[in-house]
This record gives sequence, C-alpha cells and structure tokens, in this order.
Amino acid sequence: MAAGRRVPPHGDGGAVLLRGRFSPGSSPGSVSWSVALTERELQVLRPGGPDAALRLADCVGSAAFPSGPAAACFSLVGYPFRKARWGSPARQRLQRTFRVSQHPDAEENLRIAQAWSQRIRELSLPAAPTRDGASYGVLPRPCRALVLLNPQSGAGRALEDFQAVVQPMLADADITPTVFVTERPHHAQEKVQDEDLSQWDVLVVMSGDGLLHEVLNGLMERPDWEQALQTPLCILPGGSGNALAASINYYAGNDHVAKKKLLTNCTFILCKGLHAPMDLVSLSTASGKRFFSFLGFGWGFIADVDIDSEKYRRLGNARFTLGTLQCLVRLRVYQGRLSYLPAATEPGSARDPEPRRAAPTAGTEAPGGDREPLADALLAPLGQPVPPHWVVVPEEEFVCVYAIYQSHLGTNLLMAPAARLHDGCMHLFYVRAGISRVALLKIFLAMGRGTHLELNCPHLHCVPVRAFRLEPRGSAGIMTVDGEALACEPVQGQIHGQPCRVVTGS
Repeated sequence: MAAGRRVPPHGDGGAVLLRGRFSPGSSPGSVSWSVALTERELQVLRPGGPDAALRLADCVGSAAFPSGPAAACFSLVGYPFRKARWGSPARQRLQRTFRVSQHPDAEENLRIAQAWSQRIRELSLPAAPTRDGASYGVLPRPCRALVLLNPQSGAGRALEDFQAVVQPMLADADITPTVFVTERPHHAQEKVQDEDLSQWDVLVVMSGDGLLHEVLNGLMERPDWEQALQTPLCILPGGSGNALAASINYYAGNDHVAKKKLLTNCTFILCKGLHAPMDLVSLSTASGKRFFSFLGFGWGFIADVDIDSEKYRRLGNARFTLGTLQCLVRLRVYQGRLSYLPAATEPGSARDPEPRRAAPTAGTEAPGGDREPLADALLAPLGQPVPPHWVVVPEEEFVCVYAIYQSHLGTNLLMAPAARLHDGCMHLFYVRAGISRVALLKIFLAMGRGTHLELNCPHLHCVPVRAFRLEPRGSAGIMTVDGEALACEPVQGQIHGQPCRVVTGS
C-alpha cells in the first residue's frame, strides 16, 4: 500500500480493538470471515484464501444500514494506491461490505454494525498534531463545502472532471458540495466578499491557481478578514499550471503525478480533511495597489512564458513547454534593481542561512479607523531606500526574477524542493544576464526533477528571504503574481506567517 508514496509503510497493525465473524457482501451467505479492527487497519482472514488488510489511512468513509428482516451491514470505502498500467501507482476506489447476522434480533445486529462503522470512521480521521509551531485541524463530518469552479480554466474540463472524479469521492467521505460556477473574471472574488462563511466548513477551488488568487484577495477585502481566513481553503487542479495542487501533493509525500491522478490525490486529501496554516505574501506596487499572494511573484522569462502561452490554454500543461521554447528563441534581458532581506536576519545581526518561521502578523489601524490586513513591518515605503541591513544585488541586468513560496512552479516544475506551507520565507530565484539559451534550457529541464540547483550554474542564484523589492527600469516586460499578469512597475513584498489555512496531507 506504500506504493505511490515516498514514505515507508507502517509495520504491524497494532492491538486489536474489535473482532467478529461476518459474511462478505450484503447478501446472505454461508461463508463467514474473521474480521479484526486495529488502530491502523481492518484485517480480514479468509478461510482457504489469502488474508487481506485495508489501511485506515486510505479509508475515507464508513456506513451501517439494515439488510433484510433481521440482518445489518457495515461498509467502508478506501482509495489505496494500486499499480497502474503505466506510470506511477494511482489511488483506486475499494469498497468492502460485511453482513452482521449472528443475533436473531435485528436491532442488536444493527447496533453491532453501527459500532464497527463508527469506530472505523473515528480511526480513519487523521491526527491533528502541532508540528514546527503550526497547529493542524480536521474538517468536521458531515462537512459542508462551497466549491468555486471555473469551467473555462485549463483545457475546459473542470466541470466534467468534478462530476466524474471529485463528486463521487466527496459522497464517500460525507462531504456535501455546493457548486458555484464562475461566469466572468473576479466573479469568485465578489462571491466570497459577501458570502456568509458560517454556512461552510471549507472553501474548495476547482480551477487553476488564478481563481484561488481571486478568492484569497476577496477574503482579505472583508471587514472580518481575520476570521474569514480561518475557513480552510482547498485547491483541486482544474487549470493548466496547478502549482499549489502539485505542491500539496508533494508535501503529502506522494509521487509526482499529473492530470487525473493529481486530481484524485488532491480530492483524497480533501476527503481526509487535514488542514494546516499557510504563509501569505503581501505585495505593494508604486501605483498604490496592494494584494496578497500564496504562490509566487515573477518578472522576466518565467512571467513571459506564463502570459505569452495563454493563447495555448486548451493544450493544458503542454502550453508551458511550447511557451518556453518560443521565449528561448527571443530571449530578453531586463534591467532593474533587486534588493532583499535574507531570511532569519535581524538588523545588526550576522546572516543566518537557515530560514526561520515568521511570527504571525496582525493588521494595523488605517487612518480612517479600519483595520488594514497584515501590516508590512519589514518594508520601507517605495521611493525610499531599502533598510541598511538589506542586500542589494550588484548586477542590474536579469533574464528572470522569481520569488516562490511553494515547492512547485507548475505541475512538472519542482522549483523550490525545500519550501513548505509555513516555513516563514520566500525562495528568491534570479538569473543574471549572460546565460546562454542552452544553459537556461538545462535549468528548466532539471527543474522537472528539482535538481536545477545541482547544475551549479553561475548565472542562477537562489536565496531564502523574508522580504524583497524589485525596481525595474522602465515599464517593459511582464510581471505576474500567482500566474496573473500585472503592469510592470516597482513592487515589494514580505512574508506573513500563517494567517490562513489550507487543506493538506499528513
């Protein structure tokens, strides 16, 4: 069952908590199996046949129900990894039903079935630890989910994939979805700005990263933004890049997968219901705009690929391969000044190469009395010099600048393997001018495996930072935040520790 994950399987199943003899299936039968429930698995001993065990870590739901005039049944549904015909193992639905009929009294048989079903559900819930100073939680059951879905994202299959893949899995896990289909840009942002969030236990985004960017900034515009951010967010891949979904899959310890396998893995993570804090980045521009980001900010080559390949959206993730080749042909150089505050560095202290988790940051009172979300305590106003303890990059010609706060830049691009949801830093990459097209292509090919830094390319630099400022010379070039285009102008940003929550794996 460990296939498909990078972690080893558990050892034995642990002490037996419940034991009984039941018939397989819901119909009467002469065969009975010995069934045992431990803290980790449901064990089945078949007379004359191979024994079997279903890990409760793979189980998403269980139910009990009457069967016939006197019997009852309990069933459980899991999604263990199975060997696929090609590629990585894939999670596949597995349902097991057991008939309880040892008592003549129907109520007693139903009571036994309900006891087994309830215990299976309890043991299937993931633990909610406190790890690295971050407090985890678990979604309630039954669970009410508002699903914000963009039917035009990616290859245009989001609604079809939701109905075929996601909806049946949510039903198994006692999660009731209410689907809101977006019809225009900023529709989801407007929806969550005014939504009564007390109706929902989780906000699910079925789209690319851009729709989650809308939802996040819609929540930040609410007067109760602090409370609104405590409603867990969940991303299901329905776009082209699906960077956060790929990152969540990576953090869960799963193999690299794409398309339906990635969607199934992320839906399974939602069904298990574990959620954790996530860092956010606030970005401010010279024109006075301020917004919030969960993924990354880019300028130069990567931003060019992202935006120039929009016309190939129907190709799905392949659009980025085509866009990369086109941008390599007309490789551009951008001029500007890049400055940053190294991670875990305080004014007057020596630089510490190990990033620290940023302390949670609250809002400040604006002049009008409104509470401004997440004060930028590390930033000087644009137009003023950066603080003296910041680092100013001496070179001012770049091919690419990208600050990323998750592991993946896209489904197939593992840009920052060390990144985590709440590590308190951004991973600032920049590529200096002078790099050859061949060397740049090698970097992106190696990024598919997360080994690009091992190339030791002298033009590629990566540093963990808590804040940065980018001051381009002129307005030429494209900037992006979470894959969405911005006007090219001076911009700066800083990390904020753990203000929101996101559904994640163990």
